[in-house]
Amino acid sequence: MSSWWLVAVGSACGGMLRYALARLFPTLPDAWPLATMLANLSGCFAIGVVAALIALRAPETGEGLRLFWMTGVLGGFTTWSAFALESTLLLGGGQALRGGLYLLVTVIGCIAAAFAGRAAVALLKG
Repeated sequence: MSSWWLVAVGSACGGMLRYALARLFPTLPDAWPLATMLANLSGCFAIGVVAALIALRAPETGEGLRLFWMTGVLGGFTTWSAFALESTLLLGGGQALRGGLYLLVTVIGCIAAAFAGRAAVALLKG
């Protein structure tokens, strides 16, 4: 399968997963955007796991896996553009405290989640 198809199919899968998450946790007006934050946190954890597993199991042959899982699925699943918009809506809508907290939890949480994903694989590796 060509690189373009790997990314396209993976993106479609990630987008459908993201839509399912949004259906499970719909965001009400002026509420915490939980689905977006969960997508970003779990996606960052998953990309840490996938990157570490590919580096461990397929360092020289993992390009197709990287394209499908990291660029495709996780690129379609995580929602940084939605995060940016929701942040501006909270901050510009008179909810500076909630908006600031949302920014901190999401950004720091996503970096920590990616680190935790890589660390989880390292622990399993022994």
